[in-house]
Amino acid sequence: MQIIDQSSKSLDWRKSFLWLAVAVACFHAAYTLIQYPAAGLFIVGYALCLVKLTDQPNVRRAFYFGLAAGFLCFAPQLFFFWSIFSIAAIVLWLVLAFWVGLFAAIICGAIRRWGKVRAMWLVPFVWTGLEYFRSELYYLKFSWLNIGYALPEPIIHVARNFFGMGMYGDGFVVFFALALFLSWRQIKVSIIQLMLILLIIAVFMALMVPMLSRKPNAISIAGIQTEFPPASILPKALDKALKKNPDSQIFVLSEYTLDGAVPDSLKNWCHEHARFVVVGGKDFVTNDVYFNTVFVVGTNGEVVFKQAKSVPIQFFKDGLPALAQKVWNSPWGKIGICICYDLSYTRVTDELVRQGAQMLIVPTMDVEFWGRHQHELHSRVAPVRAAEYGIPIFRVASSGISQAVAMDGHVVAQTSMPGIGEIFSAKLRLPSHGSLPVDRWLAPSCTVVTGVVLAALLILAWKEKRAKN
Repeated sequence: MQIIDQSSKSLDWRKSFLWLAVAVACFHAAYTLIQYPAAGLFIVGYALCLVKLTDQPNVRRAFYFGLAAGFLCFAPQLFFFWSIFSIAAIVLWLVLAFWVGLFAAIICGAIRRWGKVRAMWLVPFVWTGLEYFRSELYYLKFSWLNIGYALPEPIIHVARNFFGMGMYGDGFVVFFALALFLSWRQIKVSIIQLMLILLIIAVFMALMVPMLSRKPNAISIAGIQTEFPPASILPKALDKALKKNPDSQIFVLSEYTLDGAVPDSLKNWCHEHARFVVVGGKDFVTNDVYFNTVFVVGTNGEVVFKQAKSVPIQFFKDGLPALAQKVWNSPWGKIGICICYDLSYTRVTDELVRQGAQMLIVPTMDVEFWGRHQHELHSRVAPVRAAEYGIPIFRVASSGISQAVAMDGHVVAQTSMPGIGEIFSAKLRLPSHGSLPVDRWLAPSCTVVTGVVLAALLILAWKEKRAKN
């Protein structure tokens, strides 16, 4: 293989605005046309346009075009932030857009410093590194609206089953393919060499993913959507759910269903009907300090397990962060419990899978007035997470969209929006264990690579400026 770097002129203003417009259009098509799953492939067009936008005459202009692309993509999709944070939502939109701007600036700097071909091979590493950092590693972490959540379900299955990739790996593969495509004319490589490289990569990824053996046991589980209900109506709601689903062994209620600990009425219901109830409430430390907690009430009428929220939502009164994470050793296997946005953070869910979780139960608070689109965006998380780990997920929101997701990421049951009081159920089979996708080590490694590249560009720019002075 021989690399020939033939740098061409950078983009002019007209072409830059054209690529910007197409990037924004592709992004919104991927995330808005939810009724057409194949529309998720538009996210590849978004990625292509971003890479094209990096070819600016200077780093500053590249940053501003990336920032504009990020803002025009994120702000409309997250417009519900305005209902929650008012004018501060603009700052949050800009924070998310900043990472797209930084991506454009780093790649532009690499192009200007090392040439287009070499810079193209940095693209998948820089994108994945920044996406992982903004999603998992700093205070304002927020993982929504990335490449992995937009891709259609069949693509996610291929990424998981054949390449061992998860949500961050999906983005890496997309940008790797684009780097190969954009550099094709500058790289002299035979078809045999290319096929050999791809075969080695595919075999390596496949070997990294353990095969999941399956057990015949399954859980019949039901969920009830309730939003800040009076505790007194919960036994009646459970009676209705039991009548509709007499075979269900576990009944799940949403996050913050209770304003405190589990009342005797719920404990008595579990003892009387020999069923388990998983319900969100508050575990108070003092009169006004608490852990946002999910309680599991057993068939003996006692709380047999509880788990606090690991990552309370920033700027909300959402309790203290959990002191530890554990799995519930249920009669059907090990079940991990994470609360609401905890499911969006792989560093939370990864730990449950490491401990042997064969299923995740996720009580969630999605307030009705946040709007339909917020609920639709949030509903993208559970199928991706289930496919990543190869375990089922049962997610019950306060108002739609609640979901029962099989271990392959397929949604087998869900509720409508808003659907207050709606009941849904599923019979979910448990594997013997889940597994972590390859990108759980790939993504942090990309963050390190990105840091090294950024530091190198800054040091070289500083040395040049110093030499001129």
